[in-house]
Amino acid sequence: MSIWVKISHLLANLTKKGEQLSNIFLKLKTPPEKTAGFTIAVIALSAKMAKADGIVKPEEITAFKQVFHIPKNEEKNASRVFNLARRDVAGFEIYAWKIYKMLYKNSKILEDLIEGLLYIATSDGSYHPAENIFIDEVAKIFKLSDMTLNTLKSRYVPEQASDPFIVLGVQPSWNILDIKRKWRELVRENHPDKLSARGLPSEAISLASNRLLKINQAWEMINESRKSSQTSNP
Repeated sequence: MSIWVKISHLLANLTKKGEQLSNIFLKLKTPPEKTAGFTIAVIALSAKMAKADGIVKPEEITAFKQVFHIPKNEEKNASRVFNLARRDVAGFEIYAWKIYKMLYKNSKILEDLIEGLLYIATSDGSYHPAENIFIDEVAKIFKLSDMTLNTLKSRYVPEQASDPFIVLGVQPSWNILDIKRKWRELVRENHPDKLSARGLPSEAISLASNRLLKINQAWEMINESRKSSQTSNP
């Protein structure tokens, strides 16, 4: 049985009983990321994210479809999950905790998910304080460090996007060789093939191109700045 057939059956049973979407996890006993539970939790968390500032905007729904790869013939089921989550009285925490319990040994996937939420949050050209609180709380549940969260935010939040050192997760005091080493490590780590090797299902997040663009831009800014500094201070 494919993941989407299972989701379809689960949603049908849920509708018949008039239950909230969060109750679906009582029926999902299997672990980890390549399960219906993971996909449902990710879609639901995205729906809660889109609603964090009080209204779900068309840009946010478009961003969701850009970030999470839903098969064309399964968009109807994905939309049902999305809409059920928006109306679910359960808070976003239940979905965040479900994902964390599945993936606590794989922090990179948790980082990917936070980045996807940031992409959705900023897709309408703004970053609402309520969205920031939402992101911070989910990151706390995922047990991501402040430095990791700031690095992820720097790729999307306009107010934090101007510091290339934060984008790379390095310190301005580092020498250029150490910064270059970190840049190369990030490039290798975020190659699309590497992301597939993390075990991400096709329905999950894929932000490699945007991420690599920001990483490379940050390196170029730092490298050019250091070259200019050496030229002006022979």
